[in-house]
Amino acid sequence: MHPLLRRAYNYLRPIRNAETSKTEAQGEARLAQRVSYDLIFATIFLFALHGTSAFKVFLILYANYTLATSLSRNYIPAATWIFNIAVLFANEVCSGYPYSRLAQLVPFGASAGWGTWLESYGGLIPRWEILFNITALRLISFNLDYYWSLEQRGSSPVEVSTGISQADSKTRTPTDMLKKKQLDPTNLSERDRITIPASRSAYSFSNYLSYTLYSPLYLAGPIVTFNDYIYQLRFPSPSITTKRTILYAVRFLICLLVMEFVLHYIYAVAISKCNPDWTLYTPFQLGMLGYFNLHIIWLKLLIPWRFFRLWALLDNLDPPENMVRCMTDNYSALAFWRGWHRSFNRWIVRYIFIPLGGSGRGTSQVRALTNMTIVFTFVALWHDISLRLLTWSWLIILFLLPEVLCTKVLFPARNFTTRPGLYRFLSGIGAVTNCVMMMSANLVGFAIGLDGLKSWLMGLFGSQEGWMFLTIAIPVCYVGVMVMFEHREAERRLGIFMSC
Repeated sequence: MHPLLRRAYNYLRPIRNAETSKTEAQGEARLAQRVSYDLIFATIFLFALHGTSAFKVFLILYANYTLATSLSRNYIPAATWIFNIAVLFANEVCSGYPYSRLAQLVPFGASAGWGTWLESYGGLIPRWEILFNITALRLISFNLDYYWSLEQRGSSPVEVSTGISQADSKTRTPTDMLKKKQLDPTNLSERDRITIPASRSAYSFSNYLSYTLYSPLYLAGPIVTFNDYIYQLRFPSPSITTKRTILYAVRFLICLLVMEFVLHYIYAVAISKCNPDWTLYTPFQLGMLGYFNLHIIWLKLLIPWRFFRLWALLDNLDPPENMVRCMTDNYSALAFWRGWHRSFNRWIVRYIFIPLGGSGRGTSQVRALTNMTIVFTFVALWHDISLRLLTWSWLIILFLLPEVLCTKVLFPARNFTTRPGLYRFLSGIGAVTNCVMMMSANLVGFAIGLDGLKSWLMGLFGSQEGWMFLTIAIPVCYVGVMVMFEHREAERRLGIFMSC
């Protein structure tokens, strides 16, 4: 209904011809038209989802916007992070601030019963705080994009790589920056939409609300930065075509059918959720339980993300694809995390990892490791405040170390230019090790937990059956890795270069 109602709204509130005589005027008119509709629909949608708790969401959004626009520029980043992390913790601790508890803080409030009455209108999803984590990312995105636009106009750490010097960026408007790079504002790449700041007037409260509450992406993402959102509202992305959207819808339906097939015939989730005695399972059974459980988790995340992305594509907005490779087609731990929840990964790179110093040239390995520790700790706490996910995040960091050490210190590719066969063999061994470690870490976080992992490791290395399983599984995994290597080579021959 959302895309169809937009077409009806645009018909009733068309853009005047006088406003479309120039490209810039056309973009601004289209932006105003889309924002006005998005605000109306998002408000209705929010109250339908959360009932009277929508007032709490609006209050947090207003506080965050006031924080960004009223503080001195130098205080915006620290205040933004402190406020939003505090909100995430407070939402968890206070269970979404029930009105019945708030009424007890007001004189005679509890006896009046208004708190209970307000809670009776909870909407379709009364526990709004569970879904607010995604919204918090958009709040941070707006504040930091606005902060970088003030420097100008917006030389964020990311923009150094766009070819615009900081000296130029401080004296030029976004329009000047587009002209200098000889870019057509109606045909910007995704990279340019993200890194080139929007105009000063774009950082208004109405645009901010439209962005943070954009209905197709409100519940689960994918995550679009504020700059990218504003540019796509002004002019549709050139990547959106009818054929591409139809094919994407077909792929979504196929994934949905695959999920139904897997759930019907494979009971991995049911077994892992009933708290079984893991010692009763053989290493092979535990390995297969974990393997298919992770595939179900992959599909469970892929289906809503692709559904919401399809909704946005139908609405002429192109967010990033969150799952670009199947989890079985991954042999690199670093590349795996670039392709799993990809929009979140890119958000982390832009707003956390690069501002901390990244891991590029000139950054020590200790500093890079510290940055990764901060990043994965944030990722774990953002998902859920629990010891299991913290353990998962630290295991990920531990399992990233061997790949970083081997590829950059012990076995760099430049040392094997005359022996490519040996390098491929060593890479295959390392990739198999990566696969085993990444599966183990994800099993702890999302499937069998620490107890299940202990039983699996004891079964693997403490029994003859476990050693037999390893003897068979490792060569099979090695063959699969060789197929992945060749798949990547085939992509390169076709001119496809994916970072994951």
